[in-house]
Amino acid sequence: MRLVEILIPREKRDAVEAVLEDENIDYTLIEEEGREEPSVIITFPLPTPAVESVLDAIRDTGIDEDSYTVIVDAETVISEQFDDLEQRYAQNTPRISREEMQARAKDLTPRFSTYLVMTIMSVVVATAGLLLDSPAVVVGSMVIAPLIGPALGASVGTVINDHPLFRRGIKLQAIGLGVGAITAAVFAIVVRTTGLVPPMIDLLAISEIEGRIRPDLLSLVIAIGAGVAGAWTLTAGTSAALVGVMIAAALVPPLGVVGIGIAWANPEMALAAGVLVLVNILAINVTSLAVLWYKGYRPENWFGEDEARVATRRRTVALVVAILLLSSFLGAVSYDTYRTGAYEERVNEDVASVLESAEYEGLELVDVRVEYTDPVPFRQPDRVVVTVSHPVGTDPPAIADALQQRESVRAASALHLPTGPLVDSERADVVVRYSEQDH
Repeated sequence: MRLVEILIPREKRDAVEAVLEDENIDYTLIEEEGREEPSVIITFPLPTPAVESVLDAIRDTGIDEDSYTVIVDAETVISEQFDDLEQRYAQNTPRISREEMQARAKDLTPRFSTYLVMTIMSVVVATAGLLLDSPAVVVGSMVIAPLIGPALGASVGTVINDHPLFRRGIKLQAIGLGVGAITAAVFAIVVRTTGLVPPMIDLLAISEIEGRIRPDLLSLVIAIGAGVAGAWTLTAGTSAALVGVMIAAALVPPLGVVGIGIAWANPEMALAAGVLVLVNILAINVTSLAVLWYKGYRPENWFGEDEARVATRRRTVALVVAILLLSSFLGAVSYDTYRTGAYEERVNEDVASVLESAEYEGLELVDVRVEYTDPVPFRQPDRVVVTVSHPVGTDPPAIADALQQRESVRAASALHLPTGPLVDSERADVVVRYSEQDH
């Protein structure tokens, strides 16, 4: 519930009182004599879903939209009329008023200096966590990231036709991504040149990095969920802190990978993570925009509503088109993951069937690992490393040639175009490693 206080000109008192009495709203009046224009301060409690409609009705009497208005939480209201009012608005969508949402969206974004420092620190911590392969450190970087405010601010500014709020949200998002990528690159270069990580470190063996350079369409779910949850909690008037962590999860670690790719002169890594960042930020914006429009937020004036409707439609179409274009990369990763997974399954089955023959009795399969030529799509297998064990004191039979001749080792061509396949068929080299059995 909310307690609303609004300053109105004295000549509008009767009209405002009529609105409140029609709604059966309890109110108090205080004559304000200290102003040049005789005014009245009117205070009344409202259920949260009723705030916007009642304020709109009051402003329809001629009260200016920018007139002095205070809306605060009310702990308890003891009034029979208020109970009836609460039941009447109980069927409405539980959401805060347009004015509250606008104020909360502004409050979610800190001062520029604070925003800049917290963005830099969150990216530095995320980059360190990625190189350490530490999920706990990466999660910690998300907690301090201040990215939720600009993302939601741009969407709120669009639906209520608040141009300064929209422009500030877009500007801060662009600055955050740019500064984040530069910070991650500079920090990763310092880490590499000062020897804080081993010079021969295998970045692709780090699970925290690997997942961000081969993102599939499922990665988009994180951003969509963050956008929906962020807008929903904003309109419900609840804390958005945890949702801010979710939004940061979609943006901060991939920014760290972009910087690492730049520092290690790996453009494929930087490009793949950069695409993930762009897809996620666009998805967060379009889904939060859709939720706010679905929840019924519009500008107060009808001509502003038309302008907001056009702007929302245009920006939504532009965002969706951009997401679809960038998501083609995620689709390619999904297809590549399926293709390489099927290849590895065939190779594993074939290796197991070869070892079951009498010729190789005594050998036991320990592991089959497929190594690829590239870290990003479209990958083709470079080597198939088979590890087998043999009894102690025996000479294991040679099995590499038999495996090399198997048709499953050949990776089929893919993405057939009129001019030929985009990915040619290749046969991987088979390497067999032997170890002695423990028993």
